[in-house]
Amino acid sequence: MMTSFLVRFAIVLSCLSVAAGLPAHAQQEPARSAPAVSTDLSAPAPGTAQTMAPPASGQAAATTAAPAGSESATRTGKSVTTGLDELSPLGMFLKADIVVKAVMIMLALASVASWTILIAKSLEFSVLRRRLIGALRKLTGAKSLAEAQLALGQGKNVAAMLLQAAVTEARLSAGLGSDEGIKERAASSFTEIVRAEARRVRTGMGLLATVGAISPFVGLFGTVWGIMNSFIGISKSQTTNLAVVAPGIAEALLATAIGLAAAIPAVIIYNHFSRVTKGYLELVNRASGTTGRLLSRDLDRGSRDLDRSHGGLHVRAAE
Repeated sequence: MMTSFLVRFAIVLSCLSVAAGLPAHAQQEPARSAPAVSTDLSAPAPGTAQTMAPPASGQAAATTAAPAGSESATRTGKSVTTGLDELSPLGMFLKADIVVKAVMIMLALASVASWTILIAKSLEFSVLRRRLIGALRKLTGAKSLAEAQLALGQGKNVAAMLLQAAVTEARLSAGLGSDEGIKERAASSFTEIVRAEARRVRTGMGLLATVGAISPFVGLFGTVWGIMNSFIGISKSQTTNLAVVAPGIAEALLATAIGLAAAIPAVIIYNHFSRVTKGYLELVNRASGTTGRLLSRDLDRGSRDLDRSHGGLHVRAAE
């Protein structure tokens, strides 16, 4: 009986072990039958093919959008450059109204005239002052009108004109008894010569004064005209966009800027030559006074010689 019990126990144990081993074996079979995952990266898995497709199409869209974006950026850059060129001074002048253009041209010509006067009169005063200072030295060192004439020669400066007027008046008044009358007539001639010289050296000063006085108002007229055209453009376009009226306003303000650019240098040049002319006329007055003193000396010498001759005659008559 003991043997039959052991046999039965062994049979039951073997059945239990077989039953326990069947699930593990069943789990290993599906693992063995599962397809091996390919390690080849170039061959996509069936499940991932559909998920990878959208990024590819998005990349293509980005690739096609990139040239379009660069093209639009290029067009925008070109338009900005074109706008800047149109808002340059030359571009605004070319696009301005005919009246505004005429105002700008007149102001530019006035500015050129002012700078031309500056150059021309600077050279003129340089030559005149040098010649007059040299003539003053010779007049101051002379003792008579005849000696001064020899020293100056046939010069065509204002000192030579004054000296010639004194000699002419002394010759025309020869035989007259009043020396004071000769001096007065000579002084009158000197005054006329000085005034004529002052008028001559002031040539061009009136133009400078005119340019400095009216150029801002002429530029303001161009500005008013340009702004008026801008408001007319607003009414026609029926928009309040600043880009529509900005070019016209810029053109109008350019006229004012040119007017100020013409007026300011003209005023400065005028004030400069006013001081230079005043200094030059002081030298002319000195030359006039020196010539008058030479004439007075000659008249005094003549009267002394005449008194000496009369005194000799009286002595001879007494004898």
